[in-house]
Amino acid sequence: MSAQELDLRDYFQIVRKRLWMIVSIVVVVCILAGVYSLYIKNPVYEASTKIIVNQTPTQSTVGQLDLNQINTNIQLINTYKEIIKTPAILDIVAKSYPQFNVTSEDLLNKVNVSSVNNTQVMTLVVRDNSYQRAAEIVNAISLVFKQEIPSLFNVQNVSILNEAKVDPPVAPGPVEPNVVMNLAIAFIVSLMIGLGIAFLLEYMDDTLKTEEDIEKYLGLPTIAMITRLGQEETKATESQAQTLNRKAGELEHVTAAK
Repeated sequence: MSAQELDLRDYFQIVRKRLWMIVSIVVVVCILAGVYSLYIKNPVYEASTKIIVNQTPTQSTVGQLDLNQINTNIQLINTYKEIIKTPAILDIVAKSYPQFNVTSEDLLNKVNVSSVNNTQVMTLVVRDNSYQRAAEIVNAISLVFKQEIPSLFNVQNVSILNEAKVDPPVAPGPVEPNVVMNLAIAFIVSLMIGLGIAFLLEYMDDTLKTEEDIEKYLGLPTIAMITRLGQEETKATESQAQTLNRKAGELEHVTAAK
């Protein structure tokens, strides 16, 4: 079959012939993904704060907007996003909050900073295996950042809009693992693997199995076929052969009377 081009019906036949193998691979992979997501992978929780970069009282009067200053603050967002993740901030957090028992490198792996274009607001996110711990860490980083910015830039234009609630009224669920997403990915990947193995086995199989294969690939008519007998048919054939042998033996001992 490898030397011939396959049409759409051939592909369906290949899938149909090895359907149980494909289904088995998909089921096994999905079960493994589900077990990993539910029982092996540790849940990850997420807590966040919002920080605003705004005008300072000395640079603007009450009720008056300074567009140049707003644009400057917006441009400072990218700088502040990088400063938060530097040892200048994280080292202080690690030293000031020994109860976290983390290093600045650990904090760097936990923290993520994002912002929306053309806004003065940054979102600081921390992920941890405990939501309460994640909320405490993100609040600590936000507070230290607000305290250290004046000494780093000689400005006071950072305010914390909202802190993460350490004990929220409704316990938040974990953001990882995403069981549905993991199962969907496992299903798609296992299906592709199963189909790939099925087509590979078909590509490597160059035997002729049916009359149609002989006529299709050799262009020769089929003169005769040898069928494969099952166990019951084999026993029946052997029984018939033994009966014929007994009858033939009985005929050998028959003599004609004079």
